[in-house]
Amino acid sequence: MKTTILKQDGEIKAVLEGRLDTAAAAQTEQDMLPLYDCEGCDVVLDCTKLDYISSTGLRLFLGLLKAAKIKGSHVYITGMNENLKQVFAMTGFSSLFEFK
Repeated sequence: MKTTILKQDGEIKAVLEGRLDTAAAAQTEQDMLPLYDCEGCDVVLDCTKLDYISSTGLRLFLGLLKAAKIKGSHVYITGMNENLKQVFAMTGFSSLFEFK
């Protein structure tokens, strides 16, 4: 699992690559810490190269969403493949997040 953080045009983006499973979650959580510092800006989770997400990965996304709302930020998800879309639909996460 690889996480790249990019800051540009008033937003902060995490480009997620690989499998966000239980084994990768601890490191990914550390890699995503800069996203929590964004106050009033957009946070974008780019899932174009994310192949898989486990319940542990979903927990990371939800924690980020809660923290962002408190700070007046929005979390957007881009580039989800069909498998990820199905996971989000089955878990109800589709109604929690905004998609670009």
